[in-house]
Amino acid sequence: MRQSGIIMHLSSLPSPYGIGTLGAEAYAFGDFLKKAGVSYWQMLPIGPAGAGNSPYLSYSAFAGNPYFIDLDLLRQEGLLQREEYCHLDWGGDPKRVDYDCLDRHRLAVLRKAYERGKHRDKDKVKAFTQQTRYWIEDYSLYMALRQTFDNTPWQQWEEGVRMRHREVLKVYRTQLEDERGFWIYLQYLFFKQWQALRSYLNRLGIRIIGDLPIYVAEDSADVWAHSGLFQMDEDRRPAAVAGCPPDYYSDEGQLWGNPLYRWEQLKRQNYRWWVERLRTAFQLADRVRMDHFRGFSAYYSIAADAADARGGSWEPGPG
Repeated sequence: MRQSGIIMHLSSLPSPYGIGTLGAEAYAFGDFLKKAGVSYWQMLPIGPAGAGNSPYLSYSAFAGNPYFIDLDLLRQEGLLQREEYCHLDWGGDPKRVDYDCLDRHRLAVLRKAYERGKHRDKDKVKAFTQQTRYWIEDYSLYMALRQTFDNTPWQQWEEGVRMRHREVLKVYRTQLEDERGFWIYLQYLFFKQWQALRSYLNRLGIRIIGDLPIYVAEDSADVWAHSGLFQMDEDRRPAAVAGCPPDYYSDEGQLWGNPLYRWEQLKRQNYRWWVERLRTAFQLADRVRMDHFRGFSAYYSIAADAADARGGSWEPGPG
């Protein structure tokens, strides 16, 4: 049977609060897809956007973008009051996302929701933390540390934290307990709103196609917490990075800069990081598009200090 789909990222939905969310407009778009006879809604990656606000350079390969949490839905839950967010500056152009405005206001508003909900929802959050225990603790600590170190990349943090010395991390986990709780709570809210939307779409006969980039950002909780799974040197800097060779479109090739995987180490761990990543992806989507999946067969390796991709080489992947 032939079926059709539409690709549109959540951020593109209409919203009075700066960016498309998991709220009413997402449900309305689902109703439109149903009426139009469309079976699939495809999205870009939905992780917390990192450098350049790109969904392909996320702070986590597992987490959801907290900016997609719908504020009106939080108000209906009693976690926010309308006057706490409706009059804030969310940007002057309704056709574009103003990330500077979001950065100034969104987390401050979400902190109000956290203060109201952290005790009320503690049992549900505890259960959520157990379900996501593979990644949520590293992610929440990473995000709490980013705030501590002025939102700088982890490579610029103090050495004991950057190198993940056990005693140093133990101190910071204690000091940042409430801040870690905030970032866990945001993921609880995101996954709760996401699953409600997905269930609604599925009841309409609409399936979600997710987007999973094969590579992750260097400045991410994944590389910081699992540096041994990536081609990093003794100082935890990339030894080689990803890209594409020169072709008809580019004489210099493409220098993406993502750390490459240490596939032999992943194999020794029975590819658990990848298994958990895919498990999470299929908790969120009905189908998953793997971006640059040919990297499993062979990947293009470029020296980390190269100015462009011309000197790279193809290396065998895991198959």
